[in-house]
Amino acid sequence: MAKVKKSINMKKLFLTASVAALMLNSCSREGIAEQDNFKMQSTTADYTGFPAAVQTVSGTITSNTTWTSDKVWELDGQVDVAPGVTLTIQPGTFVKGKQGTVSALIVLRGAKINATGTEQNPIIFTSYRLLDNDASTTATPGDFGGIILLGNAPANVKKTIEGLPSSDDKYKFGGDLGTNAADNSGILKYVRIEYAGYNLSPDNEINGLTCGGVGNGTTLDHIQVSYGRDDSFEFFGGTVNASNLVSFAADDDGLDFDNGFTGTITNAVVIADKNSTHSQSSGKPDSNGIELDNNSQAEDASFGLLPKTHPTLNNVSVYGVNNTGDAALYKYGARIRRGGEITLNNVVITGFTHGLVFDGDTNAAWSSVNNSGFSGFTAAVTPAGSVNNTNSIFNGSANTFGASSPFFDILDFSGSNKGAFVNGDWTQGWVQYAF
Repeated sequence: MAKVKKSINMKKLFLTASVAALMLNSCSREGIAEQDNFKMQSTTADYTGFPAAVQTVSGTITSNTTWTSDKVWELDGQVDVAPGVTLTIQPGTFVKGKQGTVSALIVLRGAKINATGTEQNPIIFTSYRLLDNDASTTATPGDFGGIILLGNAPANVKKTIEGLPSSDDKYKFGGDLGTNAADNSGILKYVRIEYAGYNLSPDNEINGLTCGGVGNGTTLDHIQVSYGRDDSFEFFGGTVNASNLVSFAADDDGLDFDNGFTGTITNAVVIADKNSTHSQSSGKPDSNGIELDNNSQAEDASFGLLPKTHPTLNNVSVYGVNNTGDAALYKYGARIRRGGEITLNNVVITGFTHGLVFDGDTNAAWSSVNNSGFSGFTAAVTPAGSVNNTNSIFNGSANTFGASSPFFDILDFSGSNKGAFVNGDWTQGWVQYAF
């Protein structure tokens, strides 16, 4: 895998009038972002050639619609895709939020999104500051709202995603609405979501990608979420399977599972950046690589709602930091609590004070770990010996499990003998770590 050297602000736009004219005539989005001694993983779809034509969208999309790659699509507030309607987004398309608005894209139950990018031309939801042709401005987590998919698959409680109007039934999922495990909300493939997490109110931000009751007829594949103000990916109930996911520099959790999610995640990497923002609870670090709850205490104090939250994770790596001082910025590598359960196959968790933690309000006996590796500066697994284990490694150091240099500032996962990249590098060409 290529190596990447971190720079705080990678937003220099090398653009002349002649180059701009050429790019606009060809409708190309390819450019070169600033880089130094190390080759960037992606030079495709960098943010040159702007300002380009901007098309503003607001309200509800009520008929089949295509967002084309010759425009930048600006969300003026919350934009809903109505039931029975498909929103298609062409490869190489950029989508941004309007400054000062809650710029979320919400695919309602019964609606579909067809956002199918390519390795060479991913679809990018990003900060308006990266598209303003002004090198002096810097993107900030929360500049873009996020993407919310709602479906008709089972969840163990009927609810509304935080931040959406709870009085409007069209935003609800789960409970008696969750009757179709094979429900199809469409396709997200080769998609990047950057600087999401608009702050709706204190401690109430939108995730990069939120799935509420999404069914396994939906395709989630090759998706990166970077510098989100809340979680990168959160799954509330549902049965959807996802593959080739990248969580980079999340403020809160990389992967979060709740309310009876039973899908499978295959090939995923969660990467911490000590220089990003970090969530806190009561003044203490609360950012985890993975967080899992069956349900909240308010929903059921016994945490016994069915179906139980029990994802299966195959070929997943969670990388924190490489020293105890920086590890104090985070909570745990993976935190399983409130009646939740998990199956981990070929999973690496390293670079946190504690690797895999089962809180006292969950029973680790219902979880299993196979062919995995965990380390922690304080403890690899807590409580020790609590989880069903087959052929796994537990130790108390920042074990890289064969990867050459998996911690930022330099990323190099070559040589990995466990985790996300044992079957090869699936991030080449479309993933970006330098902004």
